[in-house]
Amino acid sequence: MTDIIRITTSNKERDFSMFLNIDEAFRIMEQLADVTLRRLLDNEIFELDPGLQDPTQITKRVLEARAQNEFFRAFFRLPGKEKLHEVADCSLWTPFSRCHTAGRMYASDSYVCFASKEGGCCNVLIPLREVVSVEKMEDTSLLPNPIIISIRSKMAFQFIELKNRDSLVENLLLRLKQVNASNPVHYNCVDKKETNSLMFVSTCVLSDCESQDLGTVASQSEDKNEGEKENSHLLNAEVLRSVFHQSGAESLDFRMSREQIKERLWNDHFAEYGRTVCMFRTEKIRKLVAMGIPESLRGKLWILFSDAMSDLASHPGYYRNLVEASMGKCCMATEEIERDLHRSLPEHPTFQNETGIAALRRVLTAYAHRNPKIGYCQSMNILTSVLLLYAEEEEAFWLLVAVCERMLPDYFNHRVIGAQVDQSVFEELIKERLPELADHIKDLSTLASISLSWFLTLFLSIMPLESAVNVVDCFFYDGIKAIFQLGLAILEANAVELCNSKDDGHALMILSRFLDHVKNEESPLPPISNQHAFFSDEQEPCPVTEIADLIHDSYEKFGDHSVEQIEHMRYKHRIRVLQSHEDTTKQNVLRVVIPDVSILPEDLEELYDLFKREHLMSCYWQWMGPVIERHDPNRPYAEQYRIDSQQFTNLYELVSPWTCGEHTKVLAERTFRLLDENMDRLIEFKGFASCLDVMYNGEMNEKINMLYRLHIPPALTENERDSQSPLKNPLLSTSRPLVLEKANGDTVDYQKQLKQMLKDLAKEKDAKTEKAMPKMSQREFIQFCKTLYSMFHEDPEENYLYQAIATVTTLLLQIGEVGQRSSSLGSGSDEFTEDLQPEASAQDPVFTDTVKTTHKETQALPVTEGNWIISFEQILASLLTEQSLVNFFEKPLELKPKLENAKLNQYTLKTNGKSSQSLAEPVINTQ
Repeated sequence: MTDIIRITTSNKERDFSMFLNIDEAFRIMEQLADVTLRRLLDNEIFELDPGLQDPTQITKRVLEARAQNEFFRAFFRLPGKEKLHEVADCSLWTPFSRCHTAGRMYASDSYVCFASKEGGCCNVLIPLREVVSVEKMEDTSLLPNPIIISIRSKMAFQFIELKNRDSLVENLLLRLKQVNASNPVHYNCVDKKETNSLMFVSTCVLSDCESQDLGTVASQSEDKNEGEKENSHLLNAEVLRSVFHQSGAESLDFRMSREQIKERLWNDHFAEYGRTVCMFRTEKIRKLVAMGIPESLRGKLWILFSDAMSDLASHPGYYRNLVEASMGKCCMATEEIERDLHRSLPEHPTFQNETGIAALRRVLTAYAHRNPKIGYCQSMNILTSVLLLYAEEEEAFWLLVAVCERMLPDYFNHRVIGAQVDQSVFEELIKERLPELADHIKDLSTLASISLSWFLTLFLSIMPLESAVNVVDCFFYDGIKAIFQLGLAILEANAVELCNSKDDGHALMILSRFLDHVKNEESPLPPISNQHAFFSDEQEPCPVTEIADLIHDSYEKFGDHSVEQIEHMRYKHRIRVLQSHEDTTKQNVLRVVIPDVSILPEDLEELYDLFKREHLMSCYWQWMGPVIERHDPNRPYAEQYRIDSQQFTNLYELVSPWTCGEHTKVLAERTFRLLDENMDRLIEFKGFASCLDVMYNGEMNEKINMLYRLHIPPALTENERDSQSPLKNPLLSTSRPLVLEKANGDTVDYQKQLKQMLKDLAKEKDAKTEKAMPKMSQREFIQFCKTLYSMFHEDPEENYLYQAIATVTTLLLQIGEVGQRSSSLGSGSDEFTEDLQPEASAQDPVFTDTVKTTHKETQALPVTEGNWIISFEQILASLLTEQSLVNFFEKPLELKPKLENAKLNQYTLKTNGKSSQSLAEPVINTQ
């Protein structure tokens, strides 16, 4: 059988075969699917990708460039706004191996990066703000096409074998000039007037101008400027761990000696591989990280590994201004922050004091102010608490930015899409690497639900703190890969017990007890109990596991997955996770709407699909649309998908039973204005469904009520293009008699019927206390009649309906003229009563009220068309006198045929140009 590609949707499977290159075709399909999903997940960042805005211009080259850009940012964990410009094969001189290492150079807006071809051999990250010069060297046989990139910390990187060297150097110098112009930084080791620490020393806290004793770095950063602290929100200029130093730590001679050994090892490494963010990152440094970073260097190295230092250096004063702007403001995020402040590491003395709590409050509130899309989510408080223990307050803020926006994208929002995607990836890794465990536990989602907190809090909430910080060390160096492999190592260590577990609760207890007994015997700090740990007195004491051994096993057994492999798995599982969320959204919306409408649930479900599809087609494949305003996954379920006037018109033409030929679009626009109560030019599905429910299932009075409101403001506007002068249509004549002869010779006296009708309406009016609708002017009434005439076109009873509406229209026009005449003659005149029976005006409150109201409201105005008015009650009562009209509005209507037709024609409307904004389907070119 030929190889096929199967695409599965919610209700259909489609198989594609006979490809010239099936792998390439599959890759393109994956990339297109990912494009769509990224639009849904992060519209703001997606807008920065202009090559993908117009679907007709998406080419294979554009998709490949985007995929390469995504990989580049994921591999080096760079900001989402970073754009890759050049990729060049080359070799880099590595002084520690005394040779050139083959690899690839990546040049972007603000970085020059290098990755060796042999995975893990050598990676380099060079922020352009660190670069002093980019120079071409003499081309020789030993050093072909070389360039030298010099940085501020007295290091230089030699690249050779670069093709197109001249254009590369020219572009690098141009971007270097732009970076220096937009982000000037004072690199002065002595002048610390602008900072409370040495954070701006060449954007690297471990610079050559400092003491070689790196263990004293933290203690050298205390040059405080009192003048800067005159504001109302004082910032901590030192790490909280040093402020609240725990007693007894110095007495642990063995542990302190281990710390000193580690510091010396790092010292030696810095001397050989560099001590800035531009250091050579090799397998050796990974092994040092796995052993645990010394306490004195931990925060500083976290900042270097995450490149939070670049953000810190390029935004001087940003955090302080953000604190000033955000503190004291009350919102949902600040309420949640206040609730969680005292739940953040409560067992640690730092957060048993107002100093620590205040710093935590400032960082979390400032971040919520910076990024309202994320705001504040649970688990951010635990992570930030630990960051404050090892980094200064401003550094902790930028570390939080790095984690939330680069290292764990889409993790910290109310849907935690990113974490759920990684849980699905984790399930796949369990099946692949621990097949026996996967065979025993059929539903791996159980393990995924247990491990969700591992990913969200980086093990900080379920492992003793002195052990969990070693995990955070690995995370800042290796990214999410470190959490995946550690999770697999934990499951492998407990595989036998998990296979023998009785139920989910038993499995949770096994893993909780194991993690609670992961110790760090080398930590110089006394152990701090974990409040989230699970205890059971019925079990035997759990053996202690050393965190260094566990991390070592994770690298040895499960460390072979590359960033590229993990990103590919994320692509695949992102589709399933997002579809699951979309199904949940749909069910929640339907659950809210179903009780309020009479539409069958299965029809309502199809209607929702049409509504959502129209939104997606018009917004996401029409680059002009303000997408980010129309789809916000953080909104309540019922408000996530909203459509504008054009999208509503498209749907109205497809599913509304009130079709009026050329007049249909005008009626659709009025309906949209009627539903848009908050005037934001967007409506939700509930409003759309309620409107159709009236059209299909409403009583006659409900339908006439809607039609009436469609022909008064705000639905009908003054400058509407189809407005005509009153009485322009010959069918709308006030000279028609009100006594008509039927075919059998009988006559119908509509004056008598009107008198009785007015009496009945008066009784109803007295019984109701609800607010009356505004009365209709003559211009509005003419539009109302025009709509009715249009609706009757091509109806089987068309002739009877035209005759009936002509009669009713004549009657209503005369009623309006009588009111207008009474207004012009004044309250003392009875002339208007002669057109109808005299006693009608004396006995019928509805009619009398109309006349009196008209007189009061218009006595100061000249007699014009504007004084002519008619009420809803008068229109409804008049229509009820004609059985053919009653039959028309009360006949049963079927929504299902319309839905079936709409599913077939929704795309056709776009491509055939029936919509005013024709939308072509995406075309994939492969040139």
